[in-house]
Parts: sequence; C-alpha cells; structure tokens
Amino acid sequence: MATRTLCQVLKRHFASAAAAVRTSAAKVRSHRNAIFSRELARQRALYPRIEKIEVSIQGPGLDGTLLIMNRGMSTPLSCARHLTDYHVANSALALVDGELWPLHQPLTHSCTLSLLTFKDSDPTRVNQAYWRSCSALLGQVLESAFKDDFTVELLSTPEVPVTTGAFCCDVVLDPQLDSWTPSAESLRSLTRGAQQLVQQDLIWEPLEVAPSVALEIFSHSRCKQEEVEQKAAQNPKGTVMLYRCGDHVLLSGGPLVARTGLCSQYEVTAVHILGQGAWGLHRRAQGLSLPLQLQAHHTVWRKLRQRAEKLVEMPRHEEVTPPSPTCTSLP
Repeated sequence: MATRTLCQVLKRHFASAAAAVRTSAAKVRSHRNAIFSRELARQRALYPRIEKIEVSIQGPGLDGTLLIMNRGMSTPLSCARHLTDYHVANSALALVDGELWPLHQPLTHSCTLSLLTFKDSDPTRVNQAYWRSCSALLGQVLESAFKDDFTVELLSTPEVPVTTGAFCCDVVLDPQLDSWTPSAESLRSLTRGAQQLVQQDLIWEPLEVAPSVALEIFSHSRCKQEEVEQKAAQNPKGTVMLYRCGDHVLLSGGPLVARTGLCSQYEVTAVHILGQGAWGLHRRAQGLSLPLQLQAHHTVWRKLRQRAEKLVEMPRHEEVTPPSPTCTSLP
C-alpha cells in the first residue's frame, strides 16, 4: 500500500513538472506547419525551369491519351483536370508506372498514369488507403478535442484491413484523464468534429522527406521521433512520408486518399482502453465510414456500427523507452 501511494505521489509530481514546461498545442501546430512549408518550398525550388514530361493515361476509355505536363509541378489531379469532371470529382488515388501515388504528389518523370476510384473493378488498394485516411482523420480530431491543459499523444496508427469492420487510432491522453470513460455524447462530439473536417473538403497534402526533417517537425514528441526512425529504417529509400491536412501534420505508413470530402458517412464508434504501455495508458479509438460514392441504408449502417464498436485486436506496439517525465509535451 505504501509503495502504491508513493507511486501515485511521484506520478502527480511528474505530471505537474511536465505541465510547467509543456508547449501549447497551437505553438506545436505552428512549428510543424512552418517546417513542412519550408521543406515544401525547398523541394519545389529543385525545378527552377519548366520541363515537360509525357504522361500516358491508362483506364477505361482513356488508353492512348497522352498529356504533356510540367515536371515537378503537375500532379495526377492536374492530369485529371485535362480529362473529365468525373475524374476530378471521383479519383481518390493514382498508379504511376504501377506504383501507388497520392493524387497531390508532383510527377517527376515521364510515366504511365491510372486514376483509381472506389468503383473500380478491384478497389482493394483504394479501400485500404481510404481506411488509412479515416484513421488519420480520427487522429486529427483527437488532437484538437481536449483543452490545451491536457496532452494528447498519437501513437503509430495500426494498419488494419477493411475487413476488420473498423479503422483505428491509438492514443495516449494526459495522465489526468486516465479515469475518463467516453460517454455516448463524447463519441457524438468526436463524430461532429470529424464531420466538420469532411465538410471542409481539405486535401491530404503529401511530402516525402528525409528523417532529419521529420525529426525536426516532431521535435516536441519523442514518441513520434521513435516512429520516424522506425519508418525510415523500414523504407529502402530511407525517407518518410508526411501529410498535411489543414494545420495538422502527420506521419503515414502508406498513401492517403486525395481529400476529406471523399468521406461520406463517418462515425466514431468506441474508445477502448488497451492498458499501460511505454507512453502511458494506451487507448484505441475506432470508427466506421463509407466513401462518397458508396452509401448504406440506415438499417445496414446500424449493423455495421455495432460491429465497429467491438475492440479491434492486434499485436501490441513494440515497447520503446518513454520520454523523461519532465520533457513530456503535446505531439
């Protein structure tokens, strides 16, 4: 009993010390955006002259279409604008020379291009990117859902298949919130936050960077820095992929769809407690969504939601050394 009491006292002491040196969420977002914009400008400056590339379009009714585009400036979306309104409105992702490519990522060489939608004969890759994007959206909502007094640390996003029935976002909240149990109204509030981002139709802006840039962007979060190092080590090119959505900068383990407006029905269904982990009390937020091109009747949606409320189980994150309590800060 005495040991437990001492631990509780030390925990409160470290939490108070961390709060004294914590950087506000607004300053952290500003810091991340500034470095993202700086690196984006640097990469664009690598193409000072307009050089032309040939983009051969592939797809139903498009084979043989050849577009002359600008190297390092034109994106798959730029190509879609030379086709039809349908391709602009419905394209979610691209294939460039057979490689998955974000719709807003500039093309750097002559290539073949296929625009992918949710209604393709095989939408598996688009569906997985959509699920990943829904997780990213949930993380963005969680980061801004609590007062500045509380820390929110987004953990590495679990990569789960669509067949699990729910997308996930793992998170550690401020120790002061360890006893918090989300109510039905709390889940509805998170859902409203996500729906507001959907209505804003924000783009997911991609940026591939060296680990040093990503480490600087996430300098306020030791957890994210660990994730940067892991992702860079797993990538043969040694780089990591960042995205910006509004003022939110995130790491991603794979491509995201073009914009939040491609989401239609979207609901946060549960926040489960996973237990103590390296960074504190780990929780798993879950949700359910369907893209704009696919709709479900409310009775079908209710059944899907019931399934999405159940905990999605997967192997736990690898244990990593947590940051010093006196250096804890918002991500």
